[in-house]
Amino acid sequence: MHRWLHPSEAGPDADIRLFLLHHSGGAATAYRDWPALFPGSVTCQAVQLPGRQDRRGEEPYTRLAPLVGDLAGVLAADLDERPYALFGHSMGALLAYRVTVELARTGVPAPALLAVSGWSPQGFHAGDPQTGDPYPFDPLALTTRLNSLPAGVAADPRLLDEAVRTLRADGAVCADHTDDHATVPCPLVAYTGRDDPLLAPEALHAWAGRTPDYLGCRTYPGGHFYLHTHTGAVTADLGQLLLRHAEPR
Repeated sequence: MHRWLHPSEAGPDADIRLFLLHHSGGAATAYRDWPALFPGSVTCQAVQLPGRQDRRGEEPYTRLAPLVGDLAGVLAADLDERPYALFGHSMGALLAYRVTVELARTGVPAPALLAVSGWSPQGFHAGDPQTGDPYPFDPLALTTRLNSLPAGVAADPRLLDEAVRTLRADGAVCADHTDDHATVPCPLVAYTGRDDPLLAPEALHAWAGRTPDYLGCRTYPGGHFYLHTHTGAVTADLGQLLLRHAEPR
């Protein structure tokens, strides 16, 4: 578990567990500031996918189904009697959604809440706006378009090579998704940036048909990475929803 979850152990005194899934090309450190923003009753663990940071020696996944199956197995083995929730941004939202579907398929108790940000099974397109390719051949074109590559990474050839490798792999994972209109057996809330260039207008509302309890879409100023500047607002809203929906079993 220690490879997949940061920290590897959930806080023993918390009542609710929250798993955080990072965006394409990202890592668990994307959520380094989140634990301190939630009430003490919530314990956070960020998922670390292979091929980056402390897992850079491992081959990254390039297919969606094997990644979803393995990640669902990791979470299922780590769950305890406490209620849990999943939050994911961009590719993390895709993974959180498909993992929730997979957990339900295998009979694992559903999360108390699924929270998705910056991605939708309908109306999301990260491809090249000129060619229509689902993902650019050069993944740096997408990061340039979104202004999402840290300056320190761009200036370091080793870090840049690592970033390109994970971006290519993560792009292949995302492009491997085919929408089967699967539903999740839990409440779902969506978050988005008002000017996200990767999402069609009203795309996040497609989630309403994927859950028996759609809690709506929260919209904030900004683009695809609106989350960087609105972390406090998102975590405050998410924390309230967790306290409302994650009743002890």
